[in-house]
Amino acid sequence: MINVFNAPPEGIQPAPHDPRMIAAGYRVAVREVDLSGVRDKDSLMLALLRGLALSESFGRNWDALYDVLTDPEARPTRFALVLCDYAHFRKRHKNLGAELEAVLLDAQRDAARQGRNLWLLAEEPAHDTRHW
Repeated sequence: MINVFNAPPEGIQPAPHDPRMIAAGYRVAVREVDLSGVRDKDSLMLALLRGLALSESFGRNWDALYDVLTDPEARPTRFALVLCDYAHFRKRHKNLGAELEAVLLDAQRDAARQGRNLWLLAEEPAHDTRHW
């Protein structure tokens, strides 16, 4: 797999194996959002609040998420957001997933206009290979 941090961010990309370790070598800050327990928009916003280490004052809406991701004071210049269990989330929540993706891609484009990098990385859980 090509290292995603060798190129400018482009859409939602598959996460490399051990993204934190690779990102450290490229001086990219990483935060992970676990989407496995998301049931609705409220639980999605809670997962984002936790994953992005936001304060309770986070507005828990699309505009607030966009602002957090594009605020140069809130995010480093080189930042990766790892979306854990993203494919399953998108299957379970088609509309909610489409809304989230639109906000994330808008934030990624705005960050690029600011001369910043926002990688959006989809990570899937490892398959259980144990035999019973």
